[in-house]
Amino acid sequence: MLAYTLKRLLAGVITVWFIATATFMAMHMVPGDPLMNDKAVSAEIRKNLEVKYGLDKPVVEQYFIFMGNMLQGDFGISFTQQNRRVNDIIRDHFPVSATLGLLAIFFAATGGVIWGALTAIYRNRLPDIIIMFLVILGISVPSFVFAALGQLMLVNINSLLGFSLIPVAGWGTFSHMLMPSMVLGLGTMALLTRLMRSSMLEIVNEDYIKTAKAKGLSPMRIFFKHQLRNAILPVITILGPSIAAITTGGFVVELVFAIPGLGRYFVQAVQQLDYTVIMGTTVFFGAFLVLMVILVDIIYGFVDPRVRLQ
Repeated sequence: MLAYTLKRLLAGVITVWFIATATFMAMHMVPGDPLMNDKAVSAEIRKNLEVKYGLDKPVVEQYFIFMGNMLQGDFGISFTQQNRRVNDIIRDHFPVSATLGLLAIFFAATGGVIWGALTAIYRNRLPDIIIMFLVILGISVPSFVFAALGQLMLVNINSLLGFSLIPVAGWGTFSHMLMPSMVLGLGTMALLTRLMRSSMLEIVNEDYIKTAKAKGLSPMRIFFKHQLRNAILPVITILGPSIAAITTGGFVVELVFAIPGLGRYFVQAVQQLDYTVIMGTTVFFGAFLVLMVILVDIIYGFVDPRVRLQ
């Protein structure tokens, strides 16, 4: 297990290096001047920034400066936000995105396991048909559509009640998190439901299920101890990437619900061509995704005793 973990960590480091390199190359292929924004930059400030980040040097030297700073955990200073470091932006706003993402993955995982199990139990019957229709809807419809519909529903509910039961937008309390986290988790919930259903239907015909039935075990015990435990393994496999994707990919939801998360700042950085923020947040998101995948691989080995890591 130790050798496997070290091997996965090494692969993760190489992946993060590739992400950082690809991001650096992509940013330097984008037309435009990163030091030109809505506020005029004096010649002296411009010169200082060019010297600090090596913008006056060849691209190869800029690359080594960027990689050297990244290895020290320094993503630089934002080109558009005055006196604000990229590390500070990540530290201040990633916890908001992480909180929203973890709550969303809780809704998605809980709903996915429950609905997936129900569709397998009631296969080809009315509950299965209704849930699978909603699953296709959840996969097909973009998150910003659900976000707009969710806000409209809250406006109507609050108007009907005469007071604000659940805030339409903003951040600060648990009630602010409910609707955006549910909207953010709908697509993943639909995917997990479909995966759970397929996994449950495959396990029903396995030999150990037939053996358990032959021993006279109760259906409930067979379901929880044998079917559910083994059917949930594929869900765990994609749970890590799903956590990272939801935590770092709620850009549109954060914008619609006016949530001060890191995704919102990433979108602003792209619009303003803020090189340091774009590269810093991209590398951070990539490293977080790689870490989640590695953790899930390790957890998978502990959950399923049949797995023998080489």
